[in-house]
Amino acid sequence: MQTLTQIYSDRVADGTLRPDPAQEAVLPLFDRLQSDLSQASETKRGVLGFLGGRKKPQAAKGLYIWGGVGRGKSMLMDLFHENSPVPSRRVHFHAFMQEVQAQIFAAREKGLSDTLLPVIETVAQDLRLLCFDEMQITDIADAMIVGRLFEGLFERGVTVVTTSNRVPDDLYKNGLNRQLFLPFIEIIKDKLEVHHLHSPVDYRQGRLTGTPVYFSPINDDTRATIDGIWADLTGNATDTLTLKVKGRDVTLPKFHNGIARATFWDLCGQMFGPADYLAIADAVKLLIIEDIPRLGRGNFNEVKRFVTLIDALYEAKVRVVASAVDEPESLYVEGAGVFEFERTASRLREMQDKDWAQD
Repeated sequence: MQTLTQIYSDRVADGTLRPDPAQEAVLPLFDRLQSDLSQASETKRGVLGFLGGRKKPQAAKGLYIWGGVGRGKSMLMDLFHENSPVPSRRVHFHAFMQEVQAQIFAAREKGLSDTLLPVIETVAQDLRLLCFDEMQITDIADAMIVGRLFEGLFERGVTVVTTSNRVPDDLYKNGLNRQLFLPFIEIIKDKLEVHHLHSPVDYRQGRLTGTPVYFSPINDDTRATIDGIWADLTGNATDTLTLKVKGRDVTLPKFHNGIARATFWDLCGQMFGPADYLAIADAVKLLIIEDIPRLGRGNFNEVKRFVTLIDALYEAKVRVVASAVDEPESLYVEGAGVFEFERTASRLREMQDKDWAQD
């Protein structure tokens, strides 16, 4: 089996990747982990063959790779996952926690006293490696269970690799009852090797450099252009992401590696509020908003939601690609709140700058 260093070198040689010293510095950590997992797997087979038992090997020390948006963290993790020597799963952290919460609810409906234990057993049953994209904790329900959840997975021999935009000490920063969450941070530091991928190059931003990010009017050409941007950034991924916000499902129809794609009506045609848009802004690093219509008195509620959405994206420094019937300043020219919408138009214009949202 090739090491990640060898795979990376081959892709640099064939022009698929360009060499990056910060990315190259992480490769030995992945190579070490690949070796540890392979050795543990061999040991397990030997023990089972001799004892006829079902003992699971200890989890290898995993990895926590953090750094700015677009530095290549997810790309490296995906390469590692694709070449894993053990049964593995790659999943966005938000999506994983949604699955966990759903399973906890199902266990509660069955009247089980310990609703987390069967979840741990189910997740660990056939896996040796879990790869999480963009670990971040924003929901108190998640914050209160991740410590025991991960301890249970580690005890059952599951190794974790995760990417994040935050150093472990900043997870769930300023969250409610954060003191109850702090032991999880210590678990992360103990069970995962923490590495800062500190590249000066934002490859995600670079792929948009020189490319317009706001398209009007809406026609076949603009739709084709946005299709091309989506294909370039995600490989035409078809995953979805559902966020649980105060008991509501907020679904992004297309999502991959922090990049989401949705229509104006997906985002603003439903009764979403500030909390929903803040959750989207926290989960997404680039959002493609399609088919922004002419706005006016007849869709004033949608206008208010759109204003709130853009404010949330702007404050969180989320990159936006959009298609609309007209330029930002001409989207909403009559009706209540026209003056306030001028700020939204200004922000949409500012967010088109190629250097906007740079770390």
